[in-house]
Parts: sequence; C-alpha cells; structure tokens
Amino acid sequence: MEMAVDHVYQKEILNRFFEAFGLEQKYKLLGDFENYVYEVYKGNKPFILRVTHSSHRSMEEILGEIDWVNYLSHHGANVPTVFPSQYNQIIEEQTATDQTSFFACLFSKVEGIGVRSTDDQFNDTLFQSWGREIGKIHRLTDQYESKHGYRKHWFEDDLFALEKYVPTELKVIQRKNEIIKQLNELPETNYGLIHNDVHNGNFFYDNHTIYIFDFDDACYFWYVSDIAIPLYYACYSLFRNEEGLDEKRVFANRFIDNFMIGYQKEFMPPERWKEQLTLFLKVRDITLYAALNKKIAPEDRNQGLQESMEQIRRRIEQGEPIVVL
Repeated sequence: MEMAVDHVYQKEILNRFFEAFGLEQKYKLLGDFENYVYEVYKGNKPFILRVTHSSHRSMEEILGEIDWVNYLSHHGANVPTVFPSQYNQIIEEQTATDQTSFFACLFSKVEGIGVRSTDDQFNDTLFQSWGREIGKIHRLTDQYESKHGYRKHWFEDDLFALEKYVPTELKVIQRKNEIIKQLNELPETNYGLIHNDVHNGNFFYDNHTIYIFDFDDACYFWYVSDIAIPLYYACYSLFRNEEGLDEKRVFANRFIDNFMIGYQKEFMPPERWKEQLTLFLKVRDITLYAALNKKIAPEDRNQGLQESMEQIRRRIEQGEPIVVL
C-alpha cells in the first residue's frame, strides 16, 4: 500500500467498520497490496472484510463490482456472497483525517483451500477446473446488464499510463504505446466484464471445483485476457529465472490445453483466442510492471522482487511474452 494511504489509515477507522458489520475484535491481515484484506469472525464463522481507499476505487466502482458478483452468485458461479452491515449498507464509508474516504465490504469466505504452484494439486485436473469456472463466468456475463454502479473499461485503468510510474524508461513506454495501438485495432467481439486477475492466489480449491474471489480488478476487456492471465501467472510462479525455456513451453502448452478443455465445457472460446494470447501476455507484463512500480517504493523491494521486475522490463523492451506456445 502507498505510504500516503497507510499514513491516514488509523486503527479507529477499522474499529468502526468492525462495529458496523457486527464483527468480533479478532482478525488476521491477509493482504495490503491494493486493499486491506482481513479474515474476520462472527462467532466461529470466518468472513472476509475488505477495506479500500478512495484513491484506489470510488464508491460507484465498488457498487459496480458488487452488482456483478451478486449476479454471478445468484446464477450459480462459485464466487463470494456479499453481506450488508448492521445498518443495511452494502458498503460502509469512513472519512480519514485528510478528508479522503475508506470503504469496507464484507464477503463470505469461499470453500476450499489455497493451492500453490508447487503443490501436488497444481495439476491437469485443477487446470481444467480453472478453465471451466472462468468459462462459466464468461457464459453468465454474456447475458449480464449492470444495474448499479460502474466498472471501468481497460483504457481507463491508470496502469496503462505507465509513464506516470517509470517516466525515464522510454523504451518501455514506447512498447506500451505499441501494445495499446494493437488493442485499439481489435474488434469489440468477445468483449465484456471480466475478472482480470484469476491467478491461483485468487481462488480456493476443493480437489474438484475452484471458488474465485477478489473481483477488485474487474473491468471491461476482451475475454481472452481471462485466459492469458492464468497462463501468465502459472508460468511466472514456476519459472522465475530466464532459463529452461523449452521446459516452460512444454508446461505452458499442457496448461492451456487442459484449461481450454474445462473452458469449452461452459462457453465457446473467443474467436482467434490462441493467436491473441501473445498480445495479452504482453499486456499483463505492462500492467504488472506498472502496479509494482506504483505500489512498492524502490527502497522496499527485496532482491527477488528487483530481479523479477528486471526480467519483466527486459521482456517489455524486447517485445517478448513470458512464454511462447
């Protein structure tokens, strides 16, 4: 989280959210990269409390996310349920000392457990379940019409304004502009609201089905991006150095073959999805590089992160995706 947000996020704000949602005064911080995410409790039952600063999302954007998540939940997708506060508010707001706002939402904790890329469960069966659930979300969303709130289109995301975060990296900025030009030339078919971040850190698994959460990055984009991002992060987590390219290619083909077996059980794959994968893998390098530069100051980056960011920068400059199928 940016230092400016941390500075105004006082414990009193969190306490007020606990009171509003009727939560016990025990919790575990699960993450604080873009939002503050906590495991919280009512009795012995766990829930997820997410606190968002107004510099990250507006009230309207969060309402747009919740409207979609509720729609998916009501139509059979394996996603969280959103609960109102004791004051019957789906989003609670607290004002900070600098007159900015924090917004809190309470979600169910989904079934299953987390799976790391090094676990035995990270296998073909999981890859098919992964694809099937994303295919289901795309199928349901193809009939979705937003009734409340607003979600951005991809070009409104400030992560595409990469020059704000790396103003001196001219080659990176040039490559980013070339990618945006390619995106603008794509037909707006198979385009709609997508999760936009379904890596294995954003779902749980019960050895049969995956349960997807964290819809904070949802935006209007091409469906292919929701296929490219799982492939990107599967390769990113398993192949951290730039060696073993043949091994990575073999894995990537195995992953995507199984993923699409699952996807096609729910929804027709987007036209030309395979030939567009390379473009959307490059897009994820751009947005991840922007997010890391935006959120993590240079002095706070450990050696592993610095090396990873350097690899991403080199790929962007050389116009190469994380993997070539």
